[in-house]
Amino acid sequence: MNYLQAVVIGLIQGIFEVFPLSSLGHTVLIPAWIGGTWGLMVRQESRPESPYLAFVVGLHLANALALLIFYLREWARLIIAFFRTIVRRRIETDSERLAWLIVIATIPVGILGILLEHEFRVLFAKPLAAALFLMVNGLILAAGERIRRRQRPEPEPPDEPAGRRLITRRTERELAGIGARSALVIGAAQSLALLAGISREGVAMVGGLYRGLSNENALRFAFMLSTPVILAAGALKVPDLLGPLGRDIRGQAVVGSIVAVLASLAAIALVTRWFKTRTLRPFAMYSLLFGLASAIRFGLF
Repeated sequence: MNYLQAVVIGLIQGIFEVFPLSSLGHTVLIPAWIGGTWGLMVRQESRPESPYLAFVVGLHLANALALLIFYLREWARLIIAFFRTIVRRRIETDSERLAWLIVIATIPVGILGILLEHEFRVLFAKPLAAALFLMVNGLILAAGERIRRRQRPEPEPPDEPAGRRLITRRTERELAGIGARSALVIGAAQSLALLAGISREGVAMVGGLYRGLSNENALRFAFMLSTPVILAAGALKVPDLLGPLGRDIRGQAVVGSIVAVLASLAAIALVTRWFKTRTLRPFAMYSLLFGLASAIRFGLF
């Protein structure tokens, strides 16, 4: 991998991880479309020990860092609320409930990720599989959009001025009200992101929409749930990058990570603004069309 490739893959990972599209799927499909040495990286990804796979998954640390920076005040409040419940031994506030919902949602995807992450990525990180799963991602997003359109908007109660906060008290109350069972189901559904082509944020957003959240709050809930997961996924690959697999790509990993952080911050700001007034439909259509084109290109027909 050269530094130009590291920059491009960092951009892809940084942007597509926070959109309701699959970053892993696009780090397979886009280089495969380019071909040449780019396609060689993708072919190496399906090997049991792949420097490119370690590089791509290691970039998850950059995505997690960007989400932590963007929601720093909210994460600080939730962490304090979590430890407050440990000391007090009871849950009283919406912040405390939301903190525990995130913990509950992380358990199933964490277990499944530890058990199956490497095997699934090696087995399905191939262009044709990624194309088919990207089409599935489009169907999931289309179903979420249909759910949203069938909901009747309710008048929102007054709330205190948000100031610099990204998540207001009313929003926090709505997210905390999703319930432990729904958080568990949405957390388990995020495991579908182990399949290259299916978006972690997209699946979580659709789960939030099913529970009655708005597009904007469903995206926030998806970001809050996914941050610990992608942080752990990236951290687990650090030993690989520091070991023999990362011998010739450590500099590229640093450059790619810097690019991924900057791209993620810009993408988070853009996508949160988008879902204030707009819908999942363009992302569903993109997933279906690009997935179909890629499936044709890589041998489905």
